[in-house]
Amino acid sequence: MKVSQACIGELAGKRIMEHKIVNDSGMEVTCLNYGCTITSILVPDRHGKSGNVVLGFDTVDEYQKHSPYFGSVIGRHAGRIKQGMLMIEGKTYRLAQNDLGNHLHGGINGFDKVVWDVSITEGDDSISLRYSHSSGHLEEGYPGRVELTVVYTVTNDNEIILTLEGESDRRTILNMTNHTYFNLSGDLKSSIELHRLTLKSDQFLELDESLIPTGQAVEVEGTVFDFRKGRVIEDGITSQHPQNLLAGNGYDHPFLLGGSDAAAIVLDDEESGRRLIIETNQPAVVLYSGNLLEDDFRIRGRQSGKYLGLCLETQGIPDAVNHPQFPTTLVDKGERYSSVTKWRFGLID
Repeated sequence: MKVSQACIGELAGKRIMEHKIVNDSGMEVTCLNYGCTITSILVPDRHGKSGNVVLGFDTVDEYQKHSPYFGSVIGRHAGRIKQGMLMIEGKTYRLAQNDLGNHLHGGINGFDKVVWDVSITEGDDSISLRYSHSSGHLEEGYPGRVELTVVYTVTNDNEIILTLEGESDRRTILNMTNHTYFNLSGDLKSSIELHRLTLKSDQFLELDESLIPTGQAVEVEGTVFDFRKGRVIEDGITSQHPQNLLAGNGYDHPFLLGGSDAAAIVLDDEESGRRLIIETNQPAVVLYSGNLLEDDFRIRGRQSGKYLGLCLETQGIPDAVNHPQFPTTLVDKGERYSSVTKWRFGLID
């Protein structure tokens, strides 16, 4: 395995570093310390031809101007929080309101816009990029100073292990994720409507008109939200189900994960033969089918637009602080928050 690095710019006096890791199978992963952003993942198709399977840009300027969180770490809290209001131990905190009066993905200057410190650890069969950042008390309105680490480990088994950790000096909420948009066709040859997702989830969360969970968990049985035996994404895009229409003709929904099945999430592209298997310790995954991707910019020469990529955001539940029936995203002083997700790339059997 090998790793290379280059300084590609500077922001607020900090160097923006690009790292490229190449494993012994030829898989290539490129990342920036700006937002801990995964900009490119090259893996082979069934014919052995490598292609990039994620959405991203070639310049930091494009990320600043156009990126809908392409490949970045989201925090402090992924998803929306209703009215940006947070109450902890009887005290109300007003978070940044950056989405129609609500709080979204950590606020105006979330973790996706931070230039993180970065170091490299090399092993026999893996290379890790370790990012660190200190988020101050009341940053974007959140209580507590939080010391954060994000580690991306690339292995010779074509795996990327994402470890997101934090520790606060007071009670707060913390719910991080990675917001990579996948397109397994390779180099954006096609959109994701015919990608097939298998997701062992019995329930999804109903959304209100602001795309915030209402608190109601809905059984997937008999709906286009049932991915337990596999389903193409197009089913939800063309569906007249009120929740698909509400999300902009597609999916933007948390699915509850249960059990310990190692292959709980599988994404396939039949045309290229590529497969992505996701394992996680998180209680939910948000499936977003790119319904709201704008068409006023280009992605490495390809016009952006709806359904060009999809996200599988492993995380706690959005707005969980306002729904005590769901697993909490509260962390106590000195408690270690840890989210671990593994992506494994391969071919359809």
